[in-house]
Amino acid sequence: MAFDQFIADRIRHTLKNKMISFQEKRMMGGLCFMVNDKMCFGLDTDKSNNAPRLMCRVGPINYEKALENNFASEMDFTGKPMKGYVFVSSEGFESEKDLDFWIQLCLDFNPLAKSSKRNK
Repeated sequence: MAFDQFIADRIRHTLKNKMISFQEKRMMGGLCFMVNDKMCFGLDTDKSNNAPRLMCRVGPINYEKALENNFASEMDFTGKPMKGYVFVSSEGFESEKDLDFWIQLCLDFNPLAKSSKRNK
């Protein structure tokens, strides 16, 4: 399993408390949470230290502000940062308040996010 099941349960609990309809998909070596058929955020394991981390789709407007957080970094899988996405290390969402902050930031951007094109 490439993600922390306890943290995934915390995320599910938070989304259910907010009455957010969501789907889960295994992708990018982890677990993605889809809202309105769009990737909203995800959970995986940082291969450099085997610690869980969030993958947050915060959008272009909140991107620089999110990177000011000590626990956030550019999301980079290929050597090129993905603008509008950040990784958040586990220390950045230990408390429920911090986890809720990141989830809400992603949920706030979700209505503005474009859906990825699907092959039919």
